[in-house]
Amino acid sequence: MKKKYLIPLFIILCMSSIFIGVQNISITDIMQWNHGKMNIIILTRLPRLISIVVAGVGMSVGGVIMQQISNNKFVSPSTAATVDSAKLGVLVSMLLFSSATLMQKMITAFIFALLGTFVFMKILKTIKMKNVVFIPLVGIMVGNVIGSMTDFFAYKNNLIQSMGTFLQGDFSMIIKGNYELLYLTIPLLILALLYANKFTIIGMGEDISSNLGINYNKVANIGVIIVALISALVVINVGNIPFIGLIVPNIVSMFKGDNLSKNIWDTALFGAIFVLACDIIGRLVIHPYEVPISLTVGVTGSIIFLYLIFRRNRNEG
Repeated sequence: MKKKYLIPLFIILCMSSIFIGVQNISITDIMQWNHGKMNIIILTRLPRLISIVVAGVGMSVGGVIMQQISNNKFVSPSTAATVDSAKLGVLVSMLLFSSATLMQKMITAFIFALLGTFVFMKILKTIKMKNVVFIPLVGIMVGNVIGSMTDFFAYKNNLIQSMGTFLQGDFSMIIKGNYELLYLTIPLLILALLYANKFTIIGMGEDISSNLGINYNKVANIGVIIVALISALVVINVGNIPFIGLIVPNIVSMFKGDNLSKNIWDTALFGAIFVLACDIIGRLVIHPYEVPISLTVGVTGSIIFLYLIFRRNRNEG
């Protein structure tokens, strides 16, 4: 997995994303500056492309940070109750504010995502059996409990349909003016880059981190805050996109190793490529209609996840 292959593939997929859609757009339309077609590109296609790239990069980097903090390859925002807690936060904002703005939903989702992740990390410290598959299963169970609470209160308040529509991973509704909150992910990614070396060190354990002069709890808390914020931003703007933070870092580490400071760019780039590819597949498979990104990523991601588990069991055997 080399950048000289990933970068051209990324560019090709970005160009394809702009030209694929219900409305046919050609290079000639752009060269002749066809106003109708250019409006489609500016108002819908470019915002969609930016959202796909930012969401893919953000969730992938968030996943690799969680894996370093927990020292477990199968922990991610999807398996650490982060995303499920963010969903509960969205519901709470709907209940507290009669017409909650995106910012109010984002702040509430972040608070709940942060609390949910800290609860998972607290449980993680109390578990003596550190089996690589058992730990994420615990996170999934915690997430399911939180998700059940969300569904119960949504049902009680007649918000099941609103929650389902709002939180389904889907880029088709992204247009200019309703996705710009995702830009807040960029400074979080820069912060993750600055802390990449420290995240790598705390992945070796608390004792080694302390011996190397790293404040383990401080760095771990910063990592959790970054992951919670990114997850909240993606959930609020795009919806739930499963498995990205789990499978992308694992695929990159298979080729590049576990040094986060060296892999973070490859992880970010491959995450964007993976989501772009899944989105394009979803737009082509039943064209001119499209399959939600949560479905295409979910199906592809579950297959890869099973492969990773079987591969690890085979290697350990």
